[in-house]
Amino acid sequence: MIQQMYPQIFHDYQYELNKDMNISAAHFIPSESAGKCKQIHGHTYFVNVTVGGDELDEAGFLVNFKVLKQLLHDKFDHTILNDHTDVFNSNDPNFFPTTEVVARLMWETIEAHLKNLPNTPTCLQLFVRETPTSYVVYRPKKGKKE
Repeated sequence: MIQQMYPQIFHDYQYELNKDMNISAAHFIPSESAGKCKQIHGHTYFVNVTVGGDELDEAGFLVNFKVLKQLLHDKFDHTILNDHTDVFNSNDPNFFPTTEVVARLMWETIEAHLKNLPNTPTCLQLFVRETPTSYVVYRPKKGKKE
């Protein structure tokens, strides 16, 4: 994997964990204003998950890297994102599989898992690079965590 730089988030946690992964997936944006993106097409998304926390779990992990990969890569890799109707739909632009929505929904997926862990880590940001020149960073607003 090519080493990439991504925006850093400032925080007061003792530990910061970053997990990189590539997810190859197709999608289309169900909107007339999406232009060529209305047609099904694919990307190799570069995803970076940033997790922060102060306490390690019983294995000495903030969160197991393998679990982060299972939550995102194992679900979305080599799929058509629009087919994941549990998270995306064609009726509400807040749930179209745009890079912005993909980043937010991936963050929500990770955060939902983390909030059930006894050591209480949190997902600080979710970075999704769709192309070499385009990316989105999703960070929850303070006080609005799921």
